[in-house]
Amino acid sequence: MTSKKGLILVFIAALLLSIGGLCIKQIPWQPLAINSFRSIISVALLVVFAKLIHRPFKLTKGVVVGALSVWGATTLYTVATKLTTAGNAVLLQFTAPMFVILLVWLVFKERPKGLDVVACVFIFGGVLCFFLDSLGSGRFVGDVIAVLSGVCYAGVFLMNKMPGGDPLWATILGQSLGALVGLPALVGETQFDSTSVFYGVLLGVFQLGLAYALLTTGLQYAKPVSASLVTGIEPVLNPILVALVVGETLTTLSLIGGAIVFVSVMTYNVLTVKLEKREQEAQPQTIGAEGP
Repeated sequence: MTSKKGLILVFIAALLLSIGGLCIKQIPWQPLAINSFRSIISVALLVVFAKLIHRPFKLTKGVVVGALSVWGATTLYTVATKLTTAGNAVLLQFTAPMFVILLVWLVFKERPKGLDVVACVFIFGGVLCFFLDSLGSGRFVGDVIAVLSGVCYAGVFLMNKMPGGDPLWATILGQSLGALVGLPALVGETQFDSTSVFYGVLLGVFQLGLAYALLTTGLQYAKPVSASLVTGIEPVLNPILVALVVGETLTTLSLIGGAIVFVSVMTYNVLTVKLEKREQEAQPQTIGAEGP
C-alpha cells in the first residue's frame, strides 16, 4: 500500500469520527459510561479484525504508550464534549498536529522546520481565542480537557514511530482500558432507552470500531504529521452535524479561533506536501550532478 492510499484510509476514518459529537450529545449518560459502552463494542470488532489480518499480539513499550494515548484521546474527548460545545471539543482536539510536531522534536529528536514553528504559533493563537471565550462561561474546564485530548491524540499518530509500536493492538488495549475504567459508571446508568442504545451502537461500530480499524491501517503507511492533518474534515463536519440536529452553535470568538486553527493546519499541510515534492524532484538531479 502506498502513502496516498494510507492517507485515503485516514480520511475515511475521519469521516466516521466526525459523528462523535452528535452521538455523544444524544446520550444522557455520564461521559465515562458512554466511552465504556462504545469501547466494549469497538474492542470486540477490532479483535476480530486483528484475527482476520493475522496480526499477533506482542506487548511492547511502544504498544503500552500507544494504548495510553488512545485511552486518553477517546476518554478525554468524550468528557470534553459533555462539558463544552461539540465544536470546541473537536476543534481543540484538532490541535494534535501542533503536539505531533513538538513530540517528534522532544522525543524523536527531529528538529522542527521554520514552517512547523509558524504553524504552532498560529494554532496556539486559535486556541487562545477559545480560552478567552470560555472564561466565565462554564466551558473553561471542558476546553482544557479538549486540549489535553489533543495531546493524547498526537500520541495516536505517533504509534507507528514508537519502538515496537503496533497501532492496532495499542488501540485495542487503549479502548479496553477505557471500557474498564468507565464500567462502574455504565453499570450505574438506568436510562437504557432505544435512542441512547442506538447512538451508543453507532459510536461503537462506526465512530470507534471501523474508524480506528481504518486509521490504524492507514497509519502504517502515512507520515504522522500528514495523517493528523488529513483528519481536518472531522472538525468541520462534527459541529455542523451537531448544529443541524441538536441546534448547538459556536460563539463568534470560538468560530474565529476554530477558523484560525483549521486554516493554519490545512495551510501547513498543503505547504508541507509541496515542499516534500520539491525535495523529491531535486534529489535525482543532485545525484546526477555528482557523477560517478
